[in-house]
Amino acid sequence: MSESATGNLWQETPLIYSSRFSESLGSSVYLKLENLHPSHSFKYRGISHFIKKAKQQHGPSVHIVIASGGNAGLAAACASHTLGVECSVFIPEGVSPSTLDILRREKAKVIVIGQHYSEALVAARDLVDREPEAVMVPAYDDPIVWEGHSSMVTEICNQLSRKPDAIFCSVGGGGLLGGIIVGCKREGWDDVPLVAIETIGSDCFYHSISLNGGRFNSVTKMLPPGVDLIHDKENNVFLAHFNSFSSKASGSLGASQPAAGVAKMALERKGDLKSISVPDELSMEALAMFANDHKLLVELACSTTLVPAYHPSLFEKLVKPEGERKRIVVFIVCGGFKVSVEEAAEYMRILQEVPSGPEEYWNVKGDNGELLEVPKDEARS
Repeated sequence: MSESATGNLWQETPLIYSSRFSESLGSSVYLKLENLHPSHSFKYRGISHFIKKAKQQHGPSVHIVIASGGNAGLAAACASHTLGVECSVFIPEGVSPSTLDILRREKAKVIVIGQHYSEALVAARDLVDREPEAVMVPAYDDPIVWEGHSSMVTEICNQLSRKPDAIFCSVGGGGLLGGIIVGCKREGWDDVPLVAIETIGSDCFYHSISLNGGRFNSVTKMLPPGVDLIHDKENNVFLAHFNSFSSKASGSLGASQPAAGVAKMALERKGDLKSISVPDELSMEALAMFANDHKLLVELACSTTLVPAYHPSLFEKLVKPEGERKRIVVFIVCGGFKVSVEEAAEYMRILQEVPSGPEEYWNVKGDNGELLEVPKDEARS
């Protein structure tokens, strides 16, 4: 894919009106289709921006290196292929053959090493240390990456008639959220409320935000078992470091800890930022229903963003009405390539086997530490 008219590797993505969500939520609901990039996710923006700058700085002999078996790795491979530079992707053992195939189609050299991501990362860094022309690409924790992601806000600003009343996004390490915060600040949207959503069991950002800024856990600093408390001195923020994950969305949302710089920006921004965490089952349900309703198949990490769109009772707790004015909201459909029709069918099977029991609600972890009850049958009513 060639560069766009703006000199970027990405093309402007559509912002489409969703009749389905608009009717059920009583608002004007728009979907920013970041799944339409060459690598199938928003990560193509920031990572291609980083790689382009690396080529400008180091020349055409630059060697792009990244440790990732997911969307960041594919974004790096696609961007490197387009720019005609060498790319090596380090991946831990156990990666699926389909992932290897798609990376190799983009001419990336794939190095399978180690049982865990941390081991692949060490090997990638060793290569960068040995090779003068090698440059390590950060998956999410870098201002240049955030700058690239921020372009989606500029596009939304040009595509909407006015400021939205909220922007919804999923959050793992925080790269997407960092880009949205940077973009909102640049476009004069720093007061636009943001809703960051994770899954329970991979919610490092939710727990990290709770530890700071007078939030509900900022005094006691209690964390779940297997989650460590750390302090980032440079940004003066406390972070929750996950040593393992129990969520099925951890393949994309499972960062050990969020970017400290993004956590700081989130705590300091003028506009409201709500952080919530939902059960995997709600993300599975949203994935299957979104495929049926909008004919788009996205990763579990992406469908997590859409949970409030299928649950008006939750949406109303997150976006307050503004008098008689109809609310305008944007959901970032961040995409992801690690999904299939078979996987979507498996999620439906899992949902059908959930015991009925007396519980009529799913529990969502709210912004202030409270549990928000979401009716189990609401999405299908």
